Amino acid sequence: MSKKIEVNTTYYRDLNEEINQDVRDGETDFVLTKVYGQRYIGSALQAPVHIDITGTPGNDMAAFMDGATIEVHGNAQDQMGNTMNDGEIVVHGRCGDATGYGMRGGTIFVKEGCGWRCGIHMKEYQDKCPTIVIGGDAGSFLGEYMAGGIIVLLGHSTHYFATGMHGGVIYLAEPLPDDEVNSMLIQEKLDDHDTEVVNGLLERYNGYFDDKRKISKDFRRLRPKSSRPYGGMYT
Repeated sequence: MSKKIEVNTTYYRDLNEEINQDVRDGETDFVLTKVYGQRYIGSALQAPVHIDITGTPGNDMAAFMDGATIEVHGNAQDQMGNTMNDGEIVVHGRCGDATGYGMRGGTIFVKEGCGWRCGIHMKEYQDKCPTIVIGGDAGSFLGEYMAGGIIVLLGHSTHYFATGMHGGVIYLAEPLPDDEVNSMLIQEKLDDHDTEVVNGLLERYNGYFDDKRKISKDFRRLRPKSSRPYGGMYT
């Protein structure tokens, strides 16, 4: 049976300490309602903890999370999934800036759009492949300094796309105009492996949000030209 918490104006430290103490006591399932910007919800939690949130969680939700699952019925604020190591986040609205900052593993599904610098400094390690699927439009600098992982963008992109990207891959439902593709990046058609990856992620997206997104011939893959595309800029 789920532990139900009506949050209201509870101070974020008190809320998180209550959740952490309940986890230490063996609780694994939480339902939080009337969440109004409380920060750090789910930070560093491990599997098999599941948190269902109604409202708007504050900054750094799921920071350093390592295997837990969080589902948000509403919007999420900035730095969701900051340095996340494993687990899953599902947001039935949109998210703020720097979602997945330094993310090292796990998956994030966002029904609508995201703010600036989503996926900045994402990285892979061994069998971990951090993945973000954004259903709407993205703010500027999506994938900035991206070193690994996967981003799927189903809406429009804006300025300074993938600036400094040197690893990983971004799948675009709407290709970038040629003059907006950074000279250190390559935009190309999907191969069979890409198609399998994107189809699998879209199937999960559709399942979470009761949608009918499909891969199309317009999808493109964006990747670095080499593993050190900016090597010539350093001495």
